[in-house]
Amino acid sequence: MAIDEESPLVAEEGPPQPLNHRRDVYLLCWAFLLIFLAYGAVQNLESTMNTEGDMGTISLGILYVSFAIFSLVASMVVKKMGSKNALILGTTGYWLFIAANLKPSWYTMVPASLYMGFAASIIWVGQGTYLTSTATSHANDCKLHEGTVIGKFNGEFWGMFACHQLVGNLVTLALLRDGEGGTTSGTTLLLIVFLISMTLGTILMCFLSKRNSKEERLEGSVNTVSSSVGSLLSSMLNLLFDIRIFLVIPLIAYSGLQQAFVWAEYTKEIVNPVLGEQGVGGAMAIYGVFDAISSLAAGRFTSGLSSITIIVSGGMLIQLIVLLWLLLSYSVVSGLLGTILPLLIGALWGIGDGVLNTQLSALLGILFKHDLEGAFAQLKLWQSASIAVVFFISTSISFQAMLVIMVVALCLSMGGFLYLTLNVEKAVAGRAS
Repeated sequence: MAIDEESPLVAEEGPPQPLNHRRDVYLLCWAFLLIFLAYGAVQNLESTMNTEGDMGTISLGILYVSFAIFSLVASMVVKKMGSKNALILGTTGYWLFIAANLKPSWYTMVPASLYMGFAASIIWVGQGTYLTSTATSHANDCKLHEGTVIGKFNGEFWGMFACHQLVGNLVTLALLRDGEGGTTSGTTLLLIVFLISMTLGTILMCFLSKRNSKEERLEGSVNTVSSSVGSLLSSMLNLLFDIRIFLVIPLIAYSGLQQAFVWAEYTKEIVNPVLGEQGVGGAMAIYGVFDAISSLAAGRFTSGLSSITIIVSGGMLIQLIVLLWLLLSYSVVSGLLGTILPLLIGALWGIGDGVLNTQLSALLGILFKHDLEGAFAQLKLWQSASIAVVFFISTSISFQAMLVIMVVALCLSMGGFLYLTLNVEKAVAGRAS
């Protein structure tokens, strides 16, 4: 028997105060900032800290392969544990990965990377589920438009999250020092500071309100075998056969490609030849600032599918212009202009990344509100898989070849996205009316 989602079951314990919803959003934002300012900075440094046998780069590749594989079961874990508990457990993988860098070897980095892949899968599925559930509750309690609230909350979260690049890289610049013979000092102190930051982020997550109890009651009465492996696979296959997720997957994959492009190619091929290794932190800080501004602005203007279409189109157009510029006419130049251009590229790329982060989360929250865990598991599955591909192939192909791949991926993903928003959803709306 189907259960009406607007039934009194939702209000059995009394509606929460609207202030609690916003408090939870702010707690979630600060917790992720404290955790990812540490992880983001270490990820930027991984290929230069652990150079023996390309251990740093290979560790990141292993991490994202593990991330992709565990994303297949992440929705089941989050449903079983609850989104809050999944968030807290997920932080342990990031903590262990940073700790492994204190004594880097294949025996520490590979197991830490594998476990972090699992932890990352559940923390991100938990984040998407928790934030969307919070936004929906806030909209219902305050009688607000649901799509607007989802967009606003995602804008606030991703704007705060993007600041991790700025803060983390500033901490790195403050603590790392170039030593004699090309060595770097202060790495141990930096990692200890990052572990403290992560611990504080985990503590903040413990104060989040539980948001999934009513969902568990609803799901438990209609699907008693939802936690079984067979049911999980059936659920994921059903979602894959949904034309909407099928059309969104290329855009999800591109969002992962363009993130990995910054970590694997932008710093190496654009920043390093002009600004050197010491300039990477500053360039990534600029990228993070514009990412944050873009996320906040995009979230503010999100109100539904139409606004998402316009905002995504604008962000993708900016990245397409950057890619064509790099592919057809960009060259390293000296002087002030040579210093400004890599920073400008980072700023423009950050705008596109902020748009994709906020709008993909809002899009999935609006289209798949009945299976948030499954939708966000698909998001992280295809994102992490595409990131892993970049890490593994970036050492084997030229920068020009990577740019061509990026342009093709962008055009294909944009085509599928526009077909979805302009045709499929219009048809659904027509049948509903």
